[in-house]
Amino acid sequence: MPPQAIAETKPKNRLVGVDLDEGSIARSGADVEHERATAIWDLIEENSFAPVGRDDGPWRLRLGIVENRLAFEIADETGAPVAAHLLSLTPFRKIVKDYFLICESYFAAIRTATPSQIEAIDMGRRGLHNDGSRILMERLAEKVVIDFDTARRLFTLICALHWKG
Repeated sequence: MPPQAIAETKPKNRLVGVDLDEGSIARSGADVEHERATAIWDLIEENSFAPVGRDDGPWRLRLGIVENRLAFEIADETGAPVAAHLLSLTPFRKIVKDYFLICESYFAAIRTATPSQIEAIDMGRRGLHNDGSRILMERLAEKVVIDFDTARRLFTLICALHWKG
């Protein structure tokens, strides 16, 4: 299929570009940078995203931390600003902290734990990730229309803003 035909089959209400504000993230090692790039790639590959009341995408998104708030800066495909939303980080703090703790436990368990122990920890990790995704959907409900899978990928990027490496 020619590239133009492929582009025409993709829905308009989606993200075609995602950037993390460089001022919001700490410089880190190659592994963390790779994880961030992979999370962005996964999100762009498959998502459903539209500012409420708009269906003229596709969209570009810039995520960052501004004055201790999560900033969603939405632009059209050309980069022209469409909307900016600031969300309190308070509802995310505990879940991100718990998520990182369980991730550390998971990576430690991989070296020494039994497969059933690793699976139990991973189930807990996925549960926390789902909880964070639901919180994100609730916080964005009147601002941006997203599906659960997109919320999961966005929550991964919110965590990426906190990765120190």
